[in-house]
Amino acid sequence: MKNIFQKIVAITAILVSGSVFAEEKKTITIKGSDTMVILVQKWAETYPDKKVQFQVTGGGSGTGIAALINGTTDICSSSRPLKPQEIHQLKEKYNSNGVEIKVAVDGLSLYINKKNPVSHLTLAQIRDIFTGKVTNWKDVGGEDHKIILYSRENNSGTYEYFKEHVLEKKDFDPAAQHMVGTAALVNAVGKDKWGIGYGGAAYASEVKEVAVALDDKSKPELPTEGNILSNKYPISRYLYFYLREVPKDDIKKFVDWVIGKEGQKVVHNVGYFPLKKK
Repeated sequence: MKNIFQKIVAITAILVSGSVFAEEKKTITIKGSDTMVILVQKWAETYPDKKVQFQVTGGGSGTGIAALINGTTDICSSSRPLKPQEIHQLKEKYNSNGVEIKVAVDGLSLYINKKNPVSHLTLAQIRDIFTGKVTNWKDVGGEDHKIILYSRENNSGTYEYFKEHVLEKKDFDPAAQHMVGTAALVNAVGKDKWGIGYGGAAYASEVKEVAVALDDKSKPELPTEGNILSNKYPISRYLYFYLREVPKDDIKKFVDWVIGKEGQKVVHNVGYFPLKKK
């Protein structure tokens, strides 16, 4: 009898310490914006509820939105708003327009090489450079050398935002080199004295940021927190989470934490800008 009792106690201990009674971890998948990858990864690492694990991948805002529509991600991270046709697809498939949650603010930086003497540009000059109208640095206050363009790929929310709001929907110069991810773009500009590119403010560590002026009568401003939150810097945007439905349970707790005090501290620490206080 004693041996039987000992066996029962041993089996019970195994079950309690094993997977039978252990609380199953919840996995939240987040896919989308390459601009947001470092921020989302830091949120995932910092989130205090360790019973929740995360799968974080980039690929571009368009890729994340497609995954949201296809039902292969819980949350889409996006550096641009949903397009009408994407909302329509969500409506047809899930009877929902999707749920948009603003999670951070980003200043879209213009990167040049640290050895380039140019310090500021107007929006018109930037538009002329990236559409191929201006091709030499001497025409915008720099040295006599051809401008080398670096852009994001066309499934990027940053690409679409830049084309719509800076290029005013004009096409990029065909000579622009399209880079997979902001990190790759920054790396290229950091090695090319005559290069210029654009992307999230948090990536600007190895390059020089250009001060941007609304027009030739305005003061050029750098994408600092104060300038962005006061709307002095002319190229800023929200960063978003998109979901198929109103978040609940573990996803709601995570989203609430992201837009709360602790989650917004992470935004600031990574190099983006917290949501404006209401």
